[in-house]
Amino acid sequence: MGERIKRLVDFLKVGIWTVDRHDVSPVRYIVYEVIRKLLLAIECFTTKRMIDSAGYLTYSTLLAIVPIMAVLFAVARGFGYNKYIEEWFRDLLSSQPQAADIIVGFVNSYLVHTKSGVFLGIGLIVMLWTVIMLVYNIEQAFNNIWQVKKPRSLFRTITDYMGMFLLAPVIIVVSSGLSIFMATVAGETDRIALLGPVMRCLIAVMPYVFMSAVFVALYVFMPNTKVKFRCALFPGILAGVAMQGLQLFYIHSQIWVSSYNAIYGSFAALPLFMLWVQISWIICLFGAELCYASQNFEDFAFRAGTDEISHRYRLMMSVMLMSHICRRFEKGEKPYTALELRMITNIPIRVTQDLLYDLTRIHMISEVTCDEKGEDSVYQPAEDLQRLTVGALIDRMEAYGKWSFNLNTSGCDRVAWTRVLRARADYLDEQRNVLLKEL
Repeated sequence: MGERIKRLVDFLKVGIWTVDRHDVSPVRYIVYEVIRKLLLAIECFTTKRMIDSAGYLTYSTLLAIVPIMAVLFAVARGFGYNKYIEEWFRDLLSSQPQAADIIVGFVNSYLVHTKSGVFLGIGLIVMLWTVIMLVYNIEQAFNNIWQVKKPRSLFRTITDYMGMFLLAPVIIVVSSGLSIFMATVAGETDRIALLGPVMRCLIAVMPYVFMSAVFVALYVFMPNTKVKFRCALFPGILAGVAMQGLQLFYIHSQIWVSSYNAIYGSFAALPLFMLWVQISWIICLFGAELCYASQNFEDFAFRAGTDEISHRYRLMMSVMLMSHICRRFEKGEKPYTALELRMITNIPIRVTQDLLYDLTRIHMISEVTCDEKGEDSVYQPAEDLQRLTVGALIDRMEAYGKWSFNLNTSGCDRVAWTRVLRARADYLDEQRNVLLKEL
């Protein structure tokens, strides 16, 4: 048994990554590919410390949940749908009825005091700040997963999230109305042999479908980059089913919850709710990692990051990317995208994006974005092609960063130091005679 486990571990560490499409049957290859994506998602989830991200998202959620629900309740009341929103919220927290009662009470009290003008001014600013911080932390966590270094613009942030707050009550009301309609139809067709069980089955599946759709939408629209729907579909369904499983676990563990209440009394609602929120964020972030792994899967190349690459090799790859960009610009043709450069150079897409970001920071190239999410971003030279040389690239890459240390340079006037500095200057002068477009 021990030998079998050892062989299985070795296969998961090494063997599964060397399996080619032609080595096994199509079904087994698909199974291996799913396992590899899961392993990559688990590895990225642990190395990026997503548990910590789930922790501060839990804290931000606790601060912002009352203002967010107040906005949703206020919008719903404006359309006369506040009862449906409250029922949806209580169903969402069916495993935490005490927490639901407390939050709804806070929301109603908040709306009453807001109407009377008590929370205007500094109080309103603080409440809005908690909501903005939650949204910002969510976006930062997703951008960290997707290796996106460019955040949304202020205008896009305002329009996207205002639209989300306005559409959320409408979607909730429509889904609630659909559930009520299906329950009514199921009650009327219960005596029909075939239709009654089918309707009951659809009603039972509706929460899973709705939760999965929420996660799929979150994975597609939240990161500030293009996410393919097919890559977000399976992770979204997996996260939605896991969330419903978490709900069922909390509902069916009432004996444990009752003993917890006996110890902590009414205070037990807070830690239980915090635990539920943190586990929910862990499920959400793992689904996002799985979505990222599905879209950017490249066997061993996927696992390579710029932090693991030597400085010499980074220089060589940067020179390769710059030469292709400069030659395309000189010909007057359409600039390359990151994916096109990856196909030409065979550099992994994650490394390509990191290098292009570095080249943009040192003003060797400029990113031209036609779409706010960067899905049509192209790259072109930032200066005259006659000034873009190998020496300029090396000098800027090595000089980028902060120079804030007070070093003791009293011995730099010695002969040996002079020879070293002169040799480096001669090396850069020689490389400045090599144009990147000529490579």
